[in-house]
Amino acid sequence: MWFAIIGTDVADSLERRKSVRPAHIARLQSLLEAGRLFVAGAFPAIESDDPGSAGFTGSLILAEFPSLAEARAWAEADPYVAAGVYAEVQIKPFRKALPA
Repeated sequence: MWFAIIGTDVADSLERRKSVRPAHIARLQSLLEAGRLFVAGAFPAIESDDPGSAGFTGSLILAEFPSLAEARAWAEADPYVAAGVYAEVQIKPFRKALPA
């Protein structure tokens, strides 16, 4: 099943994000190579593709896992969690409706 993993950043997370982003992206790349990643990206703090020093407010990952427990375990092992980038992580089952 698909799951939405929504991470909400702590204040002033930009430097922490930058420091562990390569490890975070490597984990996403593994999901992509396994055909289990639908989309992943960050929420800019301002209306811009490159928010600069304004940074980001969080991230969204839509990925496939066998169960909610496995999605949660994967999310809890994310480098952004370990580095304290996220204040909170929500995980919700996701069912795609469109496009078909």
